[in-house]
Amino acid sequence: MSNATRDGRDWNPAYLLAIDDKKCIGCGRCFKVCGRDVMTLKGMNEDGELVALDDDEDDEIEKKIMVMNDDGACIGCGACARVCPTNCQTHGQVPAG
Repeated sequence: MSNATRDGRDWNPAYLLAIDDKKCIGCGRCFKVCGRDVMTLKGMNEDGELVALDDDEDDEIEKKIMVMNDDGACIGCGACARVCPTNCQTHGQVPAG
């Protein structure tokens, strides 16, 4: 399957495949540039478990990180990679099948 830009030039999307929770600082820049809700902000507790962000559990949160929310919605534009200050994302092709 070949992808093309509007005027017919070849284009190979690089989909967001993963976010490294050890490198992510939870700044939200990637979330702000993505119009497709591919990522969401979560909290991580001291046990390394992901928790929802709400006022009741803020004391238990060690840090905030971006996590995959709807990876199937990614169009591979790469905007999130261009704004990430920590290079914590992995992008690539999705295997056919």
